Amino acid sequence: MIRLTRATLDRLPATIASPRGRPEPQVGIVHFGPGAFHRAHQAAYVDTVLRHDPRWGIAAVSMRSRGTVEALEQQDGLYTLAIRDAESVMRVIGAHRRFLAPDAAAETHALLADSAVGLVTTTVTEKGYCLSGDGTLDRNHPDIVRDLAGAPVPASVIGWIVAGLAARRVAGIAPFVPMPCDNLASNGAKLHAALVAFAQARDAGLADWIAGEVRVPSTMVDSITPASDDALYAAVADTLGLEDRAAVQRERFTQWVIQDVGIPLGPDLAAAGATVTSDVAGYEKAKLRILNGAHSTLAYLGLLRGHASVAEAMGDADLAGFVDAMIRRDIMPMLPAVPGLDLDAYREQVLARFRNPAIVHRLDQIAQDGSQKLPYRLGDTLAANRAAGRMPAQVVAALGGWVAFLIARTRQGHAIVDPAGDRLAAAAHGADPTSLVRRLAEAGLGLPPQVAGDAPLLAAIERAAVAAHEKRWDALLA
Repeated sequence: MIRLTRATLDRLPATIASPRGRPEPQVGIVHFGPGAFHRAHQAAYVDTVLRHDPRWGIAAVSMRSRGTVEALEQQDGLYTLAIRDAESVMRVIGAHRRFLAPDAAAETHALLADSAVGLVTTTVTEKGYCLSGDGTLDRNHPDIVRDLAGAPVPASVIGWIVAGLAARRVAGIAPFVPMPCDNLASNGAKLHAALVAFAQARDAGLADWIAGEVRVPSTMVDSITPASDDALYAAVADTLGLEDRAAVQRERFTQWVIQDVGIPLGPDLAAAGATVTSDVAGYEKAKLRILNGAHSTLAYLGLLRGHASVAEAMGDADLAGFVDAMIRRDIMPMLPAVPGLDLDAYREQVLARFRNPAIVHRLDQIAQDGSQKLPYRLGDTLAANRAAGRMPAQVVAALGGWVAFLIARTRQGHAIVDPAGDRLAAAAHGADPTSLVRRLAEAGLGLPPQVAGDAPLLAAIERAAVAAHEKRWDALLA
C-alpha cells in the first residue's frame, strides 16, 4: 500500500482533515521526546495553530532511539490521529518539520541557538528530569554527572536545555521558553530550579542569567492515549487508503493547562484550546482528587465486583452512582474555587470519559502502586473533610475497598504490584479486615498517619473494609 506523505495527501478522502494546501511550516518549537502522547496531544494543538501561523512547526528530538523520528521522516512528518469514542474520527497531523535522532547533536545544538525557536517542550516522563525525591536536581544521577563533566553531547534533557540557553546568552539572543509537559506537580518551578542548579555547577554567570531571564511555565496535560497497535494501523489504512506506520490514537477529551508567566509563549496555544491560567495548581488538584481519586475507587471496588475495565465498571449502575456521589459529596466541597474551572462540568466530563467504550483502561493497571497513590488521590480529600469536621462516607468506603483488595490478592496468591508490595502482602497475610486497617494505619502505608489517632475515622474504615471483604454492597455503596 502507498505510504502517507505530502506527495500523497491528495489521495485522502475529502472528509479527512489534513494539511492539504497548507505550506510546510517553519521550525519554531523544539520538542524532546516525540512519543505517542506528544504526537496525540501537544502536536495536535500546534497543528491547529499552524492553520493560521506557519512559524511554529516542531523539530522532534529523540535522545534515546531512532524509531519514531525515522518513521516521521519517512512520512514527511505526517501521521494520523485517531480519536476513539462511540463515534471515532481521524485527522492527519502536519505539525512536525524536522526529525533529529540521537546522532544529530550538531543540528539540535544549532536549533536551540536559533532565534526563530521560541519554545522548547518536553515529554520525557517524570524520571527524565533527573530529580531527587525532594524535586531538586539529582547531582548524582549518571546522566547529570556525565553532562557536568563536559560530555560533548548531553545525555539529559537538563543538559540540552542549558546548552541551548548558554548559546543564546553568548549570542545575545533572548532565551526560548522551556515548557515541561509531563504530569509532575509544579513541573515548571522544578525544571527552572534544576536548570539553575545545573548551570551553577558550570557557570555562575549563566546560572544568574537563567534565574533572572528564563521563564518556565508549569503545565498540566491530560488525555488517555492507548498504545498504537496493528488494529489501529489497519483501521487507518482502511479509512485513508494509505499506509501510516506513525499513527496514534487518543480519547476525544484533551486538556492542556499552561501557567501564565507574564510573557508570550510564542504560538497562540490558547486559541487552539489550551487553558492559560495563573492557577495550574488548582487544575492539578482537581484532576488528582476527582479524576485520579475516582479512578482508584473504580479499580479496587470494580475488581472486587468482578469487572475488568473502567468502562465495564461504569456500566455497573450501583458502582457508577457511588463514584458520582463521592465526587459530589466528598471531593468537590473540599476543593477551592479555580478561575475558569467549572467543577461540576469537569465532574461530568470525567464520568463521560470513564464510560467511553472505545478506550479499554484495565482496572488491574490502575490498581497498581496504591500505597503511593492513595495518600494523594484520596488521603488529601479525607484529611480536608476531617479538618472540616466531616466524615466522608464514600472516601472511607473506597479506602475500605483497597484494604479488602489487598486481602483478596494475598489469599488468591497474586502479587501486589506496588513499591511496598512485600510489606503489604506481609501485613495482609492471615489478617482480617479490621486488623489490616490497623496495621496499615500504624505503618502509614496507603492510609494517612493521622488515621491511627482518629478513633471514629479508624472505626469507619474498619467497618467499610469488613463490608467490602464480605461483599455486603448494599451497606458499602449506600
